[in-house]
Amino acid sequence: MFEFGRDLRKLFEKARESDDLGWLELISADLVESEARGQATDAGRVSNAKPFDSWMRASALYREHARRTGRQTSLDRAARAASDAVHAATNADQRPAAGIEAVEIHMLAFDLFGGPSRLTAALDDIQALAAERPATRAWSASAHARLNARRARLAQDASALMDAAALMDAALMAARHLSVAMADDLRLERAGLSLEVGVSRCDPHLLDQAGRDLRTLVNAALPEQRPMTRARALAMAGAGLRALAAMAGDPDSVLNGRALFESAADQFTPDHSPLDWVAVQLSHADQASLATLIQCEGLTREPGLILGALARERRVAIETALAQAMGDLKALSALELTVKARLLVPTLRPLDWAAEQIGLARIALARARLMGVEPRGLGMVLAEAALTAREQGAETLARSAETALLDLAPA
Repeated sequence: MFEFGRDLRKLFEKARESDDLGWLELISADLVESEARGQATDAGRVSNAKPFDSWMRASALYREHARRTGRQTSLDRAARAASDAVHAATNADQRPAAGIEAVEIHMLAFDLFGGPSRLTAALDDIQALAAERPATRAWSASAHARLNARRARLAQDASALMDAAALMDAALMAARHLSVAMADDLRLERAGLSLEVGVSRCDPHLLDQAGRDLRTLVNAALPEQRPMTRARALAMAGAGLRALAAMAGDPDSVLNGRALFESAADQFTPDHSPLDWVAVQLSHADQASLATLIQCEGLTREPGLILGALARERRVAIETALAQAMGDLKALSALELTVKARLLVPTLRPLDWAAEQIGLARIALARARLMGVEPRGLGMVLAEAALTAREQGAETLARSAETALLDLAPA
């Protein structure tokens, strides 16, 4: 007789021994953290015959938890596990593999918190690697290509972006040596890069490539096995279709793209992948309710988190607009005090500072309009906030500051 619980446990026990961590997509963020703790405990046992493998798996699990939740503690634990893996290495290829894991952690830290120093650290690590096994070389090539793409975006270097795209093409040629999850992540990043550059340059070749990559991912990632990869690919496809339709002035295609995006976005939940859910809400924050933005803020309280800064900036923008619409100067003053109090928090990070400055500028502008006076000194503050956000790698926040700058123009 089929015993669901027992057989399910057997499946997961088998999956735990695999190098492909795609099965993690089926469990919640809390369970991912629990699995990571178990692996770290097992890695530290004297009786463990393969401590290197256990430390590497623990690092990857903590990294996945950080990717979904933005927890700095999980990033730190991933880094410690990768360091322990270096010490547990017993052959010439294991040490480079642990080094690549450290590079992955640096890149994830940049994705979550920004900061050019994280990319510099990743570059220093990857340049010192010399892998031997085909699988490790393929992983190194993938990490190197994705790192170059991040550095090119940060530098806003169009030529470097194309070079990074070429590196991703080469890395995908060797993707057969990667696990399915790693290959899918690489393909998804190439699709995102192709879509980004293709839209900006109106390049049909890159747009076609993005479409092929996304179609491959959607077809390969079955919803009952790889729901998050499938949803991310569909969401990217929907966002891309919407952007292209808007450029072409095709309202029907815009609606189709939005429907595709929203159907994919519905697959993310706050407990399964909090940051994916928050990113979806913030992607159309102009339509999100205040309650939703407050929930987003609650899920992204880690100091310096890019999505947290975006959530706070959007919430303050909406509250400011509501107070202005109601002519409520008292509400604006109360909101201003709240924002200023956050500027005094000891854990304030540059992106947090930028978000709060944008909020204060919006409040000051709303007050000036209600009182019929000319706002003063806001342009410099917003320009500095935009510069800070862009230097840290938070382009969306920089654009919010620039949008607020445009609002300073006389009506």
